[in-house]
Amino acid sequence: MIDLSELHYNEDGLIPAIVVDALSNKVLMQAYMNEESLKISLEKRLTCFYSRSRKKLWLKGETSGNYQHIVKIIADCDRDCLLVKVKADGPACHLGTQSCFEYPLFEAEDPSFTYEGLMNLLKGRKKEPKEGSYTSYLFEKGLDKILKKIGEESTEVIIAAKAQDKKETVYEIADLAYHVMVLMTEAGITLEDIEQELASRHVIDKKIKQEKMT
Repeated sequence: MIDLSELHYNEDGLIPAIVVDALSNKVLMQAYMNEESLKISLEKRLTCFYSRSRKKLWLKGETSGNYQHIVKIIADCDRDCLLVKVKADGPACHLGTQSCFEYPLFEAEDPSFTYEGLMNLLKGRKKEPKEGSYTSYLFEKGLDKILKKIGEESTEVIIAAKAQDKKETVYEIADLAYHVMVLMTEAGITLEDIEQELASRHVIDKKIKQEKMT
């Protein structure tokens, strides 16, 4: 753990703070802190920033209720930038989006796979159906069709796993995961919803393990 005295502020006494979701690592926002706002953040375990336009401190969520509960703060190698991992009570952006970073400037033609990217594609197929798209076909047929496919794919996973065929099991699990994500999109369930549920179970499991050890 480094000491606060090791941090380097700019000529205005500020240090940039990049806020990310502690569960998904999604970048939520970027703001600035000064020594006072950083100390408040550490004391309250809530993000507090310095507004360069208003020339005053602001506790994130004080007006909107969208507080950001600090999990960890990490300084970069030069000690002049902070990475703040949080659990947010609501959207980070004043426009109502989860993240302030929602406007692509450039994207490679063949970007690496991410669950977030797949979810965005599924949402796009639901909002704007594409002719010949299997995903759009599923949304068009509705919930019963999606659930039927999940049942079929679950059976395929069981058969492949029972045969101890790793390659086929991986293939079928990928099929199942895709159809489950189609269901999530249909039902309005986000990746963050699942991450938060799993995180809550992790905490409970950790407490149970600790109780067994004592």
